[in-house]
Amino acid sequence: MTHPTQQLPGTSAPTGAGLVLDDVSLTLGDGDSTVTALDHVHLTVAPGELLAVLGPSGAGKSSLLAVAGALTRPSEGTVRIDGADVSSLTGARQAALRRERIGFVFQSGNLLPALTALDQLRFALHVAGGEGRGRDPLTLLEQVGMDHKADRRPHELSGGERQRVGIARALVTAPALLLVDEPTAALDRARSHEVVRLLAAETHEHGVATVMVTHDHDVLDHCDRVVHMEDGRLSV
Repeated sequence: MTHPTQQLPGTSAPTGAGLVLDDVSLTLGDGDSTVTALDHVHLTVAPGELLAVLGPSGAGKSSLLAVAGALTRPSEGTVRIDGADVSSLTGARQAALRRERIGFVFQSGNLLPALTALDQLRFALHVAGGEGRGRDPLTLLEQVGMDHKADRRPHELSGGERQRVGIARALVTAPALLLVDEPTAALDRARSHEVVRLLAAETHEHGVATVMVTHDHDVLDHCDRVVHMEDGRLSV
């Protein structure tokens, strides 16, 4: 496992491309039901780096992905994606940033049932502003080993194949940031390694800043760095 220069929790975060969370906190609820989901988080993920985030349920991992993906505004602190200060953007501009510069990979692939594998990617490009903005869908399916099933719908694919298509769909817009939520949860050991190796290869080759939440310790050797989350705080 390699270990690039890392932003340690508790230190100031530099500006620049990739993902930067600078002193980010997120408070949910109010009164006696207030919960601190993120507690003064500092984190930098560089372009071309695959970061794994470990932690028990309720540690704040989902909140971290939501804030990093411009789905939730932090209560305090600054979030920068590809150099843009997300916290200062309007809701409409944040939505555009999500479509154009952020890719999401979900546990089950979260594919649209009626669309073929190829059309999943074409639709993602359409939502992001049209073909010509990102990567070629068929070429990308070939690169993830799914071009031979480009005309298949999700129910005709295995779990590992659906994850490969989900990864390709997230990458087709050429995002600066890739957020991955438990990609191996429903896969066997061999498929888990296959999927995370693919994530690592795409991250490194195309300079994507990738954050992967996982409970799967077996795949950590494919990651560049591992951090732990508990009670809304990060540690190495």
